Amino acid sequence: MKGLTPVGACGGFVVAAAIGASVTLSGQAPARQATSAVTFARDVAPIIQKSCQNCHRPGQMAPMSLMTYQDVRPWARSIKQRVTDRTMPPWGIDPHVGLQSFKNDPTLRQDEIDTIVKWVDAGAPLGDTAAMPKPREFEDADRWHIGKPDLIITSPLHTVPAEAADWWGSYYVDTGLTEDRYIKAIESKPGNTAVTHHLLTFAVDADASGDSNGDDSTSDAGDFLNEFAVGKNGDLFPEGTGRLLKAGSKIKFDFHYHSIGKEQTDRSQLGIVFYPKGYQPKHEVYSKQLGQPTDPLDIPGGSKFVRSDGYTRFNQPGKITAFQPHMHTRGKRQCIELIYPDNKTEQINCADWSFNWHIVAVYADDVAPIYPAGTVLHVISWHDNSPGKDNPDARNWVGGGQRTIDEMGFAWITWYDMTDEDYQKEFDARKGARRTNTNALPQR
Repeated sequence: MKGLTPVGACGGFVVAAAIGASVTLSGQAPARQATSAVTFARDVAPIIQKSCQNCHRPGQMAPMSLMTYQDVRPWARSIKQRVTDRTMPPWGIDPHVGLQSFKNDPTLRQDEIDTIVKWVDAGAPLGDTAAMPKPREFEDADRWHIGKPDLIITSPLHTVPAEAADWWGSYYVDTGLTEDRYIKAIESKPGNTAVTHHLLTFAVDADASGDSNGDDSTSDAGDFLNEFAVGKNGDLFPEGTGRLLKAGSKIKFDFHYHSIGKEQTDRSQLGIVFYPKGYQPKHEVYSKQLGQPTDPLDIPGGSKFVRSDGYTRFNQPGKITAFQPHMHTRGKRQCIELIYPDNKTEQINCADWSFNWHIVAVYADDVAPIYPAGTVLHVISWHDNSPGKDNPDARNWVGGGQRTIDEMGFAWITWYDMTDEDYQKEFDARKGARRTNTNALPQR
């Protein structure tokens, strides 16, 4: 892969108290009006619609529907806790470390959180149903985080036995493309998330065959396109960047299935949004598993803070457009930093980890990290195998591996290479912008 080298071995507003301001002719103070209570219909429903219902509705990944007041009311206290500790909507990015400008940040504003807290503390009242917003309508395209795909490719039906060892394998499906097209957005979507641990998709030649077991580092895996893991969204590439899908190519679906005690089937899909025919973006964008642990993972039973480190060198200047940590159930937290050729270091982001939410954080264009040739990406991962964490048996030692009960510690990084001239031009532009915006975070 060009440009790098491995290194080392879920809105509303708080309603203010309404106090009468007029004075009667007799000079008496007016009677104090009652404080306007926060209600579901007027204040909370708009927040739930905007920030929760895309996942919390029938047929989607969340465990319960939040489409109506009757749906929401039993979960009120749980919702209060989750939004207060900012585990919902799921995001993970630490708001106190590194860059904080993203295209897809779903987090609630503080006033929205305060509204939900006041509503729950008041007994979660419904309020006047006439104030309820119209139900949110979802189209078929809303099944996809990337919008309505131009092309959907479906894998063959696969049966997962009730009891069996984990299965890793590949299926090959024709795209039907008769001309080269550049991809603007892409998403892999399993049909049955109960048994699909992960799914990786690759573009391969028409005569390709064989299994690569989801390892995108092997030379015969093909051109990596996209990954699904639990709770993951799609990839939306910045304007002017894309990924080529050649005419006549096939899609290789690399699966990891696991049994759950009852026979299940799965038929997964790959959705693609193309640029217009004939359009060629300026930059080709890559996504790879970077910063693999330098040393083998060694996580003793009962251990709480075990650190692993991985490094990847970028041989060309470039821009990181998205970051997603990847670990398994013992994963706790991951940080990424850039070590520049002059050995100065800049921390980019830290993210708290949940195995249920593999979320890609897409940087805003004007803050996406840029770096010169020779910069090293440093991935720092922490693992928690203590009894207090929701893990498999904490008495067991854990090492690296592809099973859920094994562990990993790398970052999915999306980036594109730049020329020296383009890098210097953007560096100078950002340096100039900093002179007029003292709140901007520094960039190399």
